[in-house]
Amino acid sequence: MVTPDDMALSSDPLGIAGTVLADKYRIEKAVGEGGFAVVYRAEHLIWKQPVAIKCFRILSSAPEAQRQDLLDGFIQEGKLMTSLSSKTAAIVQARDVGTFTAPNGDWVPYMVLEWLDGKSLDLVLWEERQAHLPLRSLADAMALIEPAASALDVVHGMNIAHRDIKPANFFVIGDARQPGVTQLKLLDFGIAKVMAEHAQLATSLAQTTATITAFTPNYGSPEQFSRTHGATGPWTDVFAMALVLLEIMRGVAALEGDDYLQLAIAARDETRRPTPRALGVQVSDTVEAVFHKALAVAPRDRYRTMGEFWGDLHLAAFDTPWASVGGAMTRQPSFTVQIGPGAPAGAATVAFANPTTTGGMLSDPHPTTKGGGGSGKIAVGILGAAAVASVIAVLAIRSRMKDEGPAPGTSSEALPAGSAIAAAAPTTCADGMVMIPGGSFFEGSDDADSKLWQPAHRVTLSTFCIDLTEVTVAAYKKCSDKGRCKRPEPDPSYPKSDKVTAEEHAQSQKKLAPLCNFYAEGRDQHPINCVSWSQADNFCRKRRGRLPSEAEWEFAARGSDGRKFPWGEAAGIDEKHMNACGAECARWQTDNDVATTPKMYDADDGFVGTAPVGSFPAGKSKHGLSDMVGNVWEWTNDWFSVYGKDEVANPTGASAGDKKAIRGGGFNGGDPLWVNPAYRYHQVPTASVPGIGFRCAMSLDTKP
Repeated sequence: MVTPDDMALSSDPLGIAGTVLADKYRIEKAVGEGGFAVVYRAEHLIWKQPVAIKCFRILSSAPEAQRQDLLDGFIQEGKLMTSLSSKTAAIVQARDVGTFTAPNGDWVPYMVLEWLDGKSLDLVLWEERQAHLPLRSLADAMALIEPAASALDVVHGMNIAHRDIKPANFFVIGDARQPGVTQLKLLDFGIAKVMAEHAQLATSLAQTTATITAFTPNYGSPEQFSRTHGATGPWTDVFAMALVLLEIMRGVAALEGDDYLQLAIAARDETRRPTPRALGVQVSDTVEAVFHKALAVAPRDRYRTMGEFWGDLHLAAFDTPWASVGGAMTRQPSFTVQIGPGAPAGAATVAFANPTTTGGMLSDPHPTTKGGGGSGKIAVGILGAAAVASVIAVLAIRSRMKDEGPAPGTSSEALPAGSAIAAAAPTTCADGMVMIPGGSFFEGSDDADSKLWQPAHRVTLSTFCIDLTEVTVAAYKKCSDKGRCKRPEPDPSYPKSDKVTAEEHAQSQKKLAPLCNFYAEGRDQHPINCVSWSQADNFCRKRRGRLPSEAEWEFAARGSDGRKFPWGEAAGIDEKHMNACGAECARWQTDNDVATTPKMYDADDGFVGTAPVGSFPAGKSKHGLSDMVGNVWEWTNDWFSVYGKDEVANPTGASAGDKKAIRGGGFNGGDPLWVNPAYRYHQVPTASVPGIGFRCAMSLDTKP
C-alpha cells in the first residue's frame, strides 16, 4: 500500500534512533519523511514532554564554508516562527534549532517543534479517498482550513509570506469531518525562504538531473516557476491556498501535470486557469470570479493578501463579511447575482451599484454590456474567460462606487485604500500625468545615517502614472466647489507635544495658519497643503486615481539607477534645485516667534512658504516630475512600517498602522538627508500642516 511521505516510518533514515541530541532530546523513532527532511519523535529529557525533531537532510553535505550561513538562516526562521506562533495558535511552535553529525558523517541541521498528535492534511485526504468518503462542499472545505487563512491573514499583515502552502503543511488535530472540533496548525513557516536562498546549493548536492525546488510544484505559483512573472510574496500564498481549497473539494490536485515542466505550464497558462468550473466543480458566478482572481497568472492581478482573498471568498460564498482572528474584515456586499432575461443560456447577470462603471484592474476583461450603454448589468458566461473576467470587474468595483464620470484618460475608480480589489485600469495616463514604465530598483538605503530607510531591498513595480506636479490649490478648489472634496480647516492641526501646554499648542497652530494656501490670495498655483491624509486620498479618488505607494513615489523620483538626487548624481543642494529652508525661512521663523528649523542653504530662494509648482526646473526628475524634493512633503498611500529584506512586487505597505508615510521634504526644513529620494518620514493621518501636500498616481493597464 502506498501512503503519503509523512506516514509513520518503520525505518530510521538517519540512523539516530536511541541517541540523545544536544544532551536533552532522546530520539525515539522516525515518523515522517519528505524530499527535504526527516521528522523524528523525541522526548525532551528535562520537561518529559514529546517534541518533533525536523532534520533537513537535503543540506547534509553542505560545504563547511556555507554551514554557518545555513544555520544562521534556520535560527532566524525559528525566531520568526516563535514570534508568529505567539500571535496565532494556528502556527506550529518552534522550540530550538541546532546541528548534529549523523553516524555516516553527514552534517545535519535540525529544528525542534512542538509535538502534535494528528495527521497532515495530505494524509487525511488520501485516507478519505481510500475510504470513498464524499467530497466536501466549498463551505466545508473553507471551514476545515479557515484557521490557516486566519493565521496567514495575520502574517501577511506583517508582509511575511510562507511560500510553500500545501496540504502536507496543514496539520489536522482531531476528526477532520468535524470542523467545529478540529484544530489545524500551519507548519514550516519560513523554511521555504531558507531553502530558496540555498536552492542552487541543494541542486548541486543532490547530484541528480531532477529539478529541486524550494517550493512544491503541485502548488506552485507562476512567479515561483519563473521570476519573469515578478517576485514572490503574500500573493504567492493566495495562489497556493486556492489550489488547496480546490483539491479538498474535488479530491485530486488542481494543477495537472506529471512532472515539473507540465506543472509549470499549467500554472502559467493564460488560456486555462485552474478555477473550480474549469476543473468541473460547480460554484456560483461570484465564487468562480474570486478564484479566477486568486489564480491570476500575474501577481499584480491577484489578491495581495490572504485576508483580501478569504474576505471576498467568504462574502461570495455566504453573503456575509468574514471576521478574521487577525482583525475583522469589513467588506460589505454590494452586488447580487441573478439569471437575467435575455441572457445567453447558462449565463448569469451581476447587478451592481453604479451603471456607469464596468471595468476591473484586470488583463483585458472585455465586458459585454446588456441593454445598451449603462444598463448596469454584465452578461457572465458560465465557462467563458472573458465572462469570468467581467464578474471579477463587478467584484472589483463594489467596495467604493461613485457617481461621477471618469476623468480624461481613465475609465473607472482606482483601488480603495488597503484593498486588492481594483477598478479598471486605464490604458493611457490622464492629463498632467506621466507614465512611469514598470521595472525594478532597490528601495531604501543601507546608509547608516538613517534607520528609517534601511534596509535596501529589491522592488519590482508595474507600469503606473503619476502627477508631474504636486496637486495645486486651484485643482483642489475646483473639486471643493463641486462639493466633491472637503474644504480644509483655516488653521493647521497636528499632535500636541508633551513639552507644551494646550494654550501654547493652539497659539503655535495660529502662527502657522498664514502658511496654509487654500484661503490665501494669489496661491492658486501653489501646492494644496494643510489637508489630512483622508482629504488627499479622497481628492485622488475623485479623479479616478489614488495616492502613490511609497515604492512608486521613490521609483518615480530616482528610477532604476538609484540616483542620489531626483535630477541625477551631481550635487544640487541649493536654492536652484528646490524650495527648502533658506535665509527667507529663517527670517520668517524669527519674525513670527516660531520654532526654528535647520537651514538647507544660506541663500534666499524667494519663497517664505510654498512656491508655485514647477518653480525649480533644475530639480526635475528623469521623468520630468517637479518638486520631488522640497516645497511640501507628500502623503503616500502606505502606513509607515519598517522595511523587510525580501524582494517584493508592487508593495503597498503595512495593512494597518498609526502613521502614514510621507516623502520628499518641505519648504520649512533643512535636513540634507531628505534630498535623497530614499528618505522617508511619517505623520498621523489626521494631521493637516503647511509642510504636507500630495500628488496622485494611477494604475495603468499596458496589456494589449
